Amino acid sequence: MELQPSERLDDLLTHELRIIQSREVFSFSMDAVLLAHFAGVPPSGRIVDLCTGNGVIPLLLTTRTRASIDAVEIQPRLADMARRSVEINGMGTRIRIVEGDLREKSRELGWGSYDAVTVNPPYMPPLTGDRNGNEHYAVARHEVHGTLEEIVENCARLVRTGGKVSMVHRPGRLVEILASMTRWKLEPKRLRFVHPHVGSEANMVLIEAVRDAKPSLRLLSPLIVYADKERYSQEIMEIYYGSKGGSADEQAKEL
Repeated sequence: MELQPSERLDDLLTHELRIIQSREVFSFSMDAVLLAHFAGVPPSGRIVDLCTGNGVIPLLLTTRTRASIDAVEIQPRLADMARRSVEINGMGTRIRIVEGDLREKSRELGWGSYDAVTVNPPYMPPLTGDRNGNEHYAVARHEVHGTLEEIVENCARLVRTGGKVSMVHRPGRLVEILASMTRWKLEPKRLRFVHPHVGSEANMVLIEAVRDAKPSLRLLSPLIVYADKERYSQEIMEIYYGSKGGSADEQAKEL
């Protein structure tokens, strides 16, 4: 398969998977990798990934489950990149890329049809922060095509009773996230803060909720990204590279 101008084909960690990326559009980062590792997924059944971008989370989830995975992305260019990455990896029978607005696609996909939902949504409200001039980056970072409330609502509609919804977001919006989840009958069950270094404030939070469950929240131990200025912690190394770890160069670079 030919790559488009500006595109490159990257290895996806140690899973013998490859993914199409481009500097012109928003590439995946650590939050997507951590969510794919954290999310509670069934051994089989059906999963949907919302705000999928170039499809990194569905690809990573294929290493953890035999479930079929639908992946929704509103940006045509990113959806096309995700679709071609699925084809390159021979995952066409496992992953289906659905192009469109998740607010419109949720009824089409089927309310209550999924055993698990994953979502790495835009972190910033539409009129806050430095709005990037690159539209691909702006849509990935800001709630241009759906508010946090609308995203949580559609997660709740798509997942079955007893199914899990997993999200990565910023700690500054945690109260808003938890309130929205409980409003839509998604009961938060597991929560983990991600800290760049020991002693630093958290800059990410991983949340898992269960549809129509009873209240009972577990606050997991903090996940520390760096052991020192450049070297990943042992846990991050295992998430990225498996139990064998990686080379010193791999430890020092951002993926």
